[in-house]
Order: sequence, then C-alpha cells, then structure tokens
Amino acid sequence: MNINDSGLSHLWAQGDIVTRSVALLLLVMSLASWMVIILKALDLRRYASQSRQIESFWHAADFADGLNKLGTDPANPFRALALEGREAAAHHNAQAQLHDSMAASEWLTRTLRNSIDESTSRLQGGLAVLASVGSTAPFVGLFGTVWGIYHALMAISAAGQATIDKVAGPIGEALIMTALGLAVAIPAVLGYNALVRGNKSVLHKLNRFAHDLHAYFVTGARVSSASSNKVVPMKKGT
Repeated sequence: MNINDSGLSHLWAQGDIVTRSVALLLLVMSLASWMVIILKALDLRRYASQSRQIESFWHAADFADGLNKLGTDPANPFRALALEGREAAAHHNAQAQLHDSMAASEWLTRTLRNSIDESTSRLQGGLAVLASVGSTAPFVGLFGTVWGIYHALMAISAAGQATIDKVAGPIGEALIMTALGLAVAIPAVLGYNALVRGNKSVLHKLNRFAHDLHAYFVTGARVSSASSNKVVPMKKGT
C-alpha cells in the first residue's frame, strides 16, 4: 500500500457524503470554538486593562472626573456600573415618593445588581458554543469512525480478501475521524475552563466595585479595602 494512498486526503477522496459531512461538521465546530476562544480572550484582556483604572477613578477629584478616567468605551462594564449607580441615586433623590416605598440603599442595590447581571450575560456569551463543541465533538468523530469502518468492511467483503494490508489502511483512515473529534473537543474544553476562570475574576472585581459604589452613594465615601472602618472620601458631583 502506497503511503500516499492513506491519510486525510485519501479519506476525503474515498469518503462518501456522510464521511465528508462529518469532516466538514468537525471543521465548522473547530472554527467556531477557536473564534469564540480568541474573541472572548481579547475581551477578558480588555476588561483586565479597564479594571486597572478603578483606583484612578477613586482618586479622581469628583465623580465626573472619575468617569473620564474609566474611559469612554460603552462596553466597559465598570463604567456602565458607575453610570447606572449615578442615575439610580439621582432618580431616587429626585422622586420624593420613592422615599416612602423603597430605601435608597435597597434601590441602589437592585440597580447595581441589574447592571452586574447584564455584564454577566455578556461575559457568558459564546460559552455555550464551547460547552456544546467540547461535549459533542468526540461523538461526532466516533460516528464518522463507525461509519468509515462499516464501509471499509463492506468493501473488503465485496473484494473477498481480508489480508492485513487490505484491512489496516481503511480501518486506520476511519479511526482518523475519532482523532479529529478529540482534536476539536480538547481545545474547546480547555478554552471553556480558562474563560470561566477569567469571567469569575472580572465578576469578582465588578462586585467589589459595586460594593464601593453603593457605599459611596449611600454614605458619600468609599469603604477602604484596608479596613472596614476606614473610608476614602471622593467629592460628589456629576
């Protein structure tokens, strides 16, 4: 058997519509998972850079200057959180009837929580693709292997010869589909786990920032991370 008559090219050339469809499906799944991994990794890198501006925000002269230090990116979850908190505080202060129905602390808590929930939803976008690819790609490849082995055995049976050189080539090519399925699934699973860890880090920083914003809008100062009894003042303003 010529070595050139085996491998992916020979598998594609000799495969039927099912074999080719499985190969194309695995290719699409691989491209989709890598696209999600790259885009989400870039997002996490951007969020990490934006989170480093939080301390600059708290050291600003007033709230408006702090927003400028957070940047102008509308997709910045930290800036969005600060804006939501400011609007919620302003709305509560402007509407006298809210004082009778809901305390300022509770109103701010709900608003900030809604903003974090929206950011969480954006962070988790695309993870379902990685989870689906990681869990199904091995079985898609296994289906291609079973189908390839079936047709290889049928061809050998029709030829009436079952020598090792006649069996090894077709069966080996069919097993490539299982390897392809694993090659698609493993990066998806590893990428999913890495992105989940990155998302948890971003959400932790968002929750901590929300806690400080809540304290600022309710008491007029941020709670210091060094001591729960020490506060860092920042002049209120829009």
